[in-house]
Amino acid sequence: MGQQTADNVVATFYYPPAGAMEVSAAELGDTALSKCFDDDGRNKRTGTMWTASSHIITAVIGSGVLSLGWAIAQLGWVAGPAVMILFSLVTYFTSSLLADCYRSGDQSTGKRNYTYMDAVNANLSGVKVKICGVLQYANIVGVAIGYTIAASISMLAIKRANCFHGKGHADPCKISSTPYMVIFGVAQVFFSQIPDFDQISWLSMLAAAMSFTYSSIGLGLGIVQVIANGGVKGSMTGISIGAVTPMQKVWRSTQAFGDIAFAYSYSLILIEIQDTIRAPPPSESTVMKRATGVSVAVTTVFYMLCGCMGYAAFGDAAPGNLLTGFGFYEPFWLLDVANAAIVVHLVGAYQVYCQPLFAFVEKWAAQRWPDSSFVTGEVEVPLLRTSYKVNMFRATWRTAFVVATTVVSMMLPFFNDVVGFLGALGFWPLTVYFPVEMYVVQKKVPKWSTKWVCLQILSLGCLAISLAAAAGSIAGIKSDLKVYHPFKT
Repeated sequence: MGQQTADNVVATFYYPPAGAMEVSAAELGDTALSKCFDDDGRNKRTGTMWTASSHIITAVIGSGVLSLGWAIAQLGWVAGPAVMILFSLVTYFTSSLLADCYRSGDQSTGKRNYTYMDAVNANLSGVKVKICGVLQYANIVGVAIGYTIAASISMLAIKRANCFHGKGHADPCKISSTPYMVIFGVAQVFFSQIPDFDQISWLSMLAAAMSFTYSSIGLGLGIVQVIANGGVKGSMTGISIGAVTPMQKVWRSTQAFGDIAFAYSYSLILIEIQDTIRAPPPSESTVMKRATGVSVAVTTVFYMLCGCMGYAAFGDAAPGNLLTGFGFYEPFWLLDVANAAIVVHLVGAYQVYCQPLFAFVEKWAAQRWPDSSFVTGEVEVPLLRTSYKVNMFRATWRTAFVVATTVVSMMLPFFNDVVGFLGALGFWPLTVYFPVEMYVVQKKVPKWSTKWVCLQILSLGCLAISLAAAAGSIAGIKSDLKVYHPFKT
């Protein structure tokens, strides 16, 4: 009885209800079943290439776009766009490999893998599964910290934009980011109590609209600034030695790789998106590959426009965050709108990325202590004219998670450095290594064959890029810590 209660309480995002197909078949018959349910007993999926593309674009175009002007400034007009195109090609290729891992065996009739971890578990050994789990959830924690930092900086920018407008651009307008991180944390404590993905679709759609809002404003302001400058700024090789030391040039360039990698990162949720696509024909992997091609192409064009326009507008002085680094001061009200949109987007994005971790911990706890009323029971809390059922473990654990990530964010409020480190942390293992290894197993690619060697070279090359990006970001954080006083500035 305790285990049954546990399974009812925890989020069902990862684990479909057992026996759904058998019950439906008995009650409705095979014909009705085929019309209402898929081959795994779940309700008919209705997703198409276009819906999958929109999901990917929504997930990818986020706050990372705001650092691309700075990233291109470190690399220059030649290497900057080239690196962006390189990352787009690698992302497309490895995403195509990952799409083939949605089903085990036949691409039309094989067993479905509902999540990234399910796919890894179906194709690789136990040790690799555990390593993937640690990396995936560590990346989610990192993203939560990064989003808290980015949201507080945007809230701070609204206050500073109004200050600059009222007191003039020469005024330092120094304001602490700590209160704004607390405000964001309080909001996340509230939203994190929403049990699972099924109930946050409205928040996700709102966040998607906001991401296009602030990205478009940043692009528009960049175009206006280029026109005002009377031409394009910047150089072929990026920020010059003299403006920075040779070592700073190296570290900043590697950090720029991490920023670009972060901007393209969506492998963690690719399988989940693919799980929304309707049943074959054609196979889900075929549809997903088309969707990946469309979305990566659209995203790359958008990134090129935003990143290149940011560099063209400000040259070597391109700010780390296009809308909060105060490359732009006016119109201040438009900056306020853009930064408010960033905050709303990040509230939703935080939940989208953290829900898998919430569900994982809660399922583990329910299986570990199935008879605990604290873990599996619910308490009715009166709210206005109705009552709301609260699981005490869920409320405690999620609140503790939000508080912990908020405190860490207060200690390390460095947008570019943290974004670069997150990109480095997740790019090689989650975007390249595991998709390559799963594809090799799934397709039984012979060891030392030409295809196997090429895949391993790709993986090793991306590992080198990730290590360099991580080193650059760590060096940047170390440099920032020399002048930063936690909780004070």
